[in-house]
Amino acid sequence: MVRRAVPLQNPANKRWKSRWESWFWASMLLAVGVHFGAFALWPKMEAMDFSYSAPELEAIDIPDKVEIPPPPEAIPRPARPVIGDATVDPDITIHETSFDSNPVENLLATPPPTSSAEASRPTPQSFTPFEVAPRILNEREVQKALVDKYPKLLQDARIGGIVQVWFWIDETGHVRDRQVVQSSGHPQLDSAALSVADIMLFSPAQNRDKNVEVGVTFPIQFEVR
Repeated sequence: MVRRAVPLQNPANKRWKSRWESWFWASMLLAVGVHFGAFALWPKMEAMDFSYSAPELEAIDIPDKVEIPPPPEAIPRPARPVIGDATVDPDITIHETSFDSNPVENLLATPPPTSSAEASRPTPQSFTPFEVAPRILNEREVQKALVDKYPKLLQDARIGGIVQVWFWIDETGHVRDRQVVQSSGHPQLDSAALSVADIMLFSPAQNRDKNVEVGVTFPIQFEVR
C-alpha cells in the first residue's frame, strides 16, 4: 500500500488569497483618493515676477580725433656769468657823508609826537582778555532804532547790507567808542549803523568775576522784510 503526502491547507492563507484582489483595488482607490485630496487642498502657489528694469544708457559721441596740445617750450638755460675786463680806479671812494654835504633841512621830517591819551586810546586791533562776553540788553530798542534810522531812499529801493562795527565798552556796559571796521558798501548805511550804536546798552564783560573794558565787533544788518 502506497502513501502520498498531502499538503496541509491553512485557512487564513486561503482566505487571504481569495480576497487579495479586493484588497488590491481597495488600496488603489484609497491611494487615488489621498492624492486627489492632497492636490485639491494644497495651498495655491504662484510664480513671482523676476522682471527688472535697467537704466537707460546714454550714448556719448566720441570725437574722431583728439587733439593733443604741443609740449611746452623748453626753458632756456640761464646765461653763464662773464667776468668783465673793466678796471676800477683805486682812487674812487664812497661819496662823502657829512653834515656839510647833507644839511638837516634835507632830512625827512619827524612825525609829530602823540599825546599819552591818544597813545592809550583803544583801537580795533586792541585786545583785552575776558571770560564773559558782553551782550545787548536793549535789543527791542535797537531794532526800533534800526527801522527809524534806515535811509528811506535805500529802503524803497530794497537795498540792504551788513555793517561790522567795533565797540569799545566800559565796565558799566556803555559804549565809549565805535568805528566801522567793514563797510556795507553804502555810506548811508554805515552812518546809520554808527548812530544806532549810540543807544546800545551792553552787559559789562567780565574777566575772573571782575568787570573789564573790552573791544568787540558786532554786525548791524539792514534789510527789507
